[in-house]
Amino acid sequence: MTRPSVSAHVDTFCRDRLPDAALWPELPSDLAYPERLNCARSLLDDTVAAFGPDRVCLRTPTETWTYGDLLRRANQVARVLVEDFDLVPGNRVLLRGPNTPWLVAAWFGVLKAGCVAVTTMPLLRDRELTMLAGLTQPSLALCDHRFMDDLLACDAPGMRVLGYGASTGDDLLARCADRDGDFTAVDTAADDVALLAPTSGTTGRPKITMHFHRDVLANADTFSRHVLQPEPDDVFTGTPPLGFTFGLGGLVVFPMRVGASTLLLEKATPPELADAAAAHGATVLFTAPAAYRAMLAAGKAPALSRLRKCVSAGEHLPKSVWDEVYRQTGIRVIDGIGSTEMLHIFIASSGDDIRPGATGRAVPGYRAKIVDAAGAPVPDGVAGLLAVQGPTGCRYLDDQRQHEYVRDGWNLTGDVFVRDADGYYWFQARADDIIVASGYKIAGPEVEAVLLEHAGVREAAVVGVPHAERGTVVKAFVVPADPAAAGEELAGELRALVRASIAPYKCPREIEFVAALPRTTTGKVQRAVLRDSAAYAMVR
Repeated sequence: MTRPSVSAHVDTFCRDRLPDAALWPELPSDLAYPERLNCARSLLDDTVAAFGPDRVCLRTPTETWTYGDLLRRANQVARVLVEDFDLVPGNRVLLRGPNTPWLVAAWFGVLKAGCVAVTTMPLLRDRELTMLAGLTQPSLALCDHRFMDDLLACDAPGMRVLGYGASTGDDLLARCADRDGDFTAVDTAADDVALLAPTSGTTGRPKITMHFHRDVLANADTFSRHVLQPEPDDVFTGTPPLGFTFGLGGLVVFPMRVGASTLLLEKATPPELADAAAAHGATVLFTAPAAYRAMLAAGKAPALSRLRKCVSAGEHLPKSVWDEVYRQTGIRVIDGIGSTEMLHIFIASSGDDIRPGATGRAVPGYRAKIVDAAGAPVPDGVAGLLAVQGPTGCRYLDDQRQHEYVRDGWNLTGDVFVRDADGYYWFQARADDIIVASGYKIAGPEVEAVLLEHAGVREAAVVGVPHAERGTVVKAFVVPADPAAAGEELAGELRALVRASIAPYKCPREIEFVAALPRTTTGKVQRAVLRDSAAYAMVR
């Protein structure tokens, strides 16, 4: 079945809501892509042509799909969208569900039909979905049948809903079974919008990032190609949801760009992740810093021994965690900083190029600098705001906050870094997490890194909280390795460790032991929640 060119009938919703060209970041790039490009065809059809349809593509603990299986089902999805729902290029399709092969097939089917995928986290509730749907105006939602309730409860006029995965009923799988699986990908332009991705951890009105078909390939042709360096026989796995661009890249785009396979896990604790990786022969792992620490604490270092590469992102990887992973497994974890605005990682190093404690150097294809509040470059060794340029960049959907993220053609990520003379970037803190206490500026993650060196600490988060007499003080929220050890004795040891390791004024004046730290759906610590809870307690 051949579809008409994208120029025949197009929904221009996304293009009409791109930022004014003057507000775009500069996009320097040596990457060359054709003017007409459908990234789904590049990742799926071209990979089948290169490796054959029988190559293993997606694995779960209970089933295996080949590249041919995925191609057929993605084509079936595309036909359902076009034939049953009359979707045209540019229509938005909201995707909701845990990491399963059918979610991957739905993502490819949407893009092959020339539509725009609106990626969402499966744990979002109806209020959040209502807001996202209002901003992106999807024509259709494809949803795992187990996650339908909140979607059906949201207020999204004009959005039809089709479930998938139910054993009975008129769902996507039943409709796909009636199609033969032949579909020619729509002839989209390289700069047609392919993805609308909400930023993780957003409060208030979500920011929706816009990414083109060429962008999807660019993050594979930069970070993955030059830093990760995957091989066709690699087996990828990890915990980030596919609704998070960290997961979409690491579990779909990067492996399929080279003909590798992915073990998809719907939900796994860190120990379960380690066991699954070992049982299924995984060689490349994507997860957050806390998961690496938890796997080691659970004695899972032997289960990680077959891995070739480990990637950590979402939050800064403390040096103590990097050191312990290396000591127990010999694996040099790749730390990286990326953002939904940039689509994936733009600063990282691998192998012998890693300097433990540093995030790394600018990924080939990207360039970075450190600037002050006015945008002027600062010398090496001086802390400032991280500014980045490369083949991907921030384009918010109809949002005045474009002015804040992009300045003078550079993407300002909101992170405070120091660059050293060798071009390595050392994370200090999120700009809004810098603590000002008694006139001193204190980076919470620096204090956290020291606390994590203590064997009695499993997790730690350090924030500035209001104090009736001192204005703001440093407070540490600590998850003890042994809950029974929480108390003044451990708190005293932690204060002594901090005073002996870094400047005494950075020592937490308050330490609170907690059972867990609040986290976003992507695993980031919600320091704002900790600050707010401390402020509320003070008022009371």
